[in-house]
Amino acid sequence: MPEYLSPGVYVEETSFRSKSIEGVATSTTGFAGMCRYGPVQYVNGPRSTEPRLITSFTEFERVYGGLEPIVPFDGEPAREAYLAHAARAFFLNGGRRLYVSRVFAPTGADPELDFGLSALALPFGTGDNATWRARWPGRYGNTLITVRPVRKRNCAYQNEAFGTQATALGHGAVVEITEGPAEPPLADADLTADSLAVVVEDPDVRDVAGRAQQTFRKADGGAVPTTTATIIKEIVLQVLVQPDAERVDAYGDLATHPAQRRWIGHLLQADDPEDEDAVVFLDTTAPDSVTRAIALMLALQTPVEGARLIGGNDGAVPIPALLAGLDASPDVATRKATGLAALAELEDVAIVALPDGGTYDDPELCQAAASELIGHVERAKYRIAVVDAPRASSMTEVRSFRGKFDTTKAAMYHPWIEVFDPLQRPAQGAPPRRILLPPSGFVTGIYARNDITRGVFKAPANEVVQGLTRFEVNINGPRNDVLNPEGINALRFFPGRGNRVWGARTMSSDPEWMYVNVRRLFNFLEHSIDRAMQYAVFEPNNERLWAGIRQSVEDFLYVQWLSGALLGGTPEEAFFVRCDRTTMTQNDLDNGRLICLIGVAPTKPAEFVIFRIGQFTADARA
Repeated sequence: MPEYLSPGVYVEETSFRSKSIEGVATSTTGFAGMCRYGPVQYVNGPRSTEPRLITSFTEFERVYGGLEPIVPFDGEPAREAYLAHAARAFFLNGGRRLYVSRVFAPTGADPELDFGLSALALPFGTGDNATWRARWPGRYGNTLITVRPVRKRNCAYQNEAFGTQATALGHGAVVEITEGPAEPPLADADLTADSLAVVVEDPDVRDVAGRAQQTFRKADGGAVPTTTATIIKEIVLQVLVQPDAERVDAYGDLATHPAQRRWIGHLLQADDPEDEDAVVFLDTTAPDSVTRAIALMLALQTPVEGARLIGGNDGAVPIPALLAGLDASPDVATRKATGLAALAELEDVAIVALPDGGTYDDPELCQAAASELIGHVERAKYRIAVVDAPRASSMTEVRSFRGKFDTTKAAMYHPWIEVFDPLQRPAQGAPPRRILLPPSGFVTGIYARNDITRGVFKAPANEVVQGLTRFEVNINGPRNDVLNPEGINALRFFPGRGNRVWGARTMSSDPEWMYVNVRRLFNFLEHSIDRAMQYAVFEPNNERLWAGIRQSVEDFLYVQWLSGALLGGTPEEAFFVRCDRTTMTQNDLDNGRLICLIGVAPTKPAEFVIFRIGQFTADARA
């Protein structure tokens, strides 16, 4: 109890109610796989990144590139950007929050030297080098760079104490000086070293208003004499980065001296946490002198049409082990987890998929990728995996593939889905190009939509699939009679009702965990209770704590029963909570264990809706 050491009035706050339990989000999804661009963990390098949270497909395109095909560096033919298509399908079908863990397979023995980064070197005459580099690996980084020097307004004024000065310009600003009566250069004229100078302030010499004295230093260190007719213009850089025809990143008012607030090294640095979705950065020796600032300004001038970075590549097709990734290094602080292992560190992810997992030509690689995905959700808590069957699988092949797994934390969907190529602009009369995509992107979006509109307790089946032309194969009733009992969820077309998910089973042989919604409901309940009950650790293990926990859990489950998540006509039929001497022995208490026993009756889907009907003859008696 609190200390009371001297007489007085003590006002204290206390609580007379139990701690409430807030339900966790269940629709946040995680994808791992190949992208055209975007954040990726360097194997041994200084870059440190995590999976990015994406809330729209437009945001995905900006960070990870668009739907254009990926060209593997190992000689394999170009392949569809399956993860990008899956992200598009996810948002199209109602998904809202998506974490993306990009996987990049380096092409050489040295993962850093062969990491697929585009670059363009710019030597600038002082023994230093400036290099434009792509921020992330990929052919998308072979971008067009245009740097334009911009002459701003005249900025000279006459100071009574110091003569000609530059208005609103500080130490390190690059200016162009023209002595009258000569005509000032045209706005688009090239810069020359003879006309450029850098503003140098002397902080120890100030006028009556407290402004430091300015001098104008040339590249050789000499001062530029000024007169009352001197024209002084500030020179800044505008950088235009154009990775494709539809995207242009513009950076304006950039300076070449680190004393300036908008120094190019600050705004286009490699590890800028505020702009990690930018395409390029400038790797340069800090130009901390007048000579370097002017030399860098001149070196960054490029022709009007710009210059293109070269050397970027999309890497090799990652094997399943790379999709699974590596855990964060305990020895190297900057090396974080990769692949699926990076998603394991995100507590709010509830649904996981590998859109590239079923795209291998070798069925054994598809099986290995599915094994890595299932292993991930078995190790991580409170999440479920959506598994894709291999492309172009026959009935026998998809049943054989499904038979290799037995897990309560994954569900498999078949067949693949055909869509029109969103990138194609066919000529008039030409047939549109069609592509096949794995169903995981569509299904995870339906999971999220179902959670948002109905609740996690409702089976994500009999739901319309959006954004497709047709399914790869037609699953009719007799075929589904074979697939459904084996835990293969069919995607089917029904005339007049459209394309629908027609299955809600897990890949489990345990009848208790047969249905996806039951597995996900328990994930939701367990995760919510886990997060809310953290306060109980190290509390006094006595009846007061037990009563508070019972009340908190009962209140939470009562709300779930009211929403329809639990079966029973009364709360007593729907759930029970026990936390008292009947669940704990004295040995448990002596060893610091608090045991709460919770039982719930989940609702299961009406998978088989049966109406029995027969003839009825009315009684002949009046």
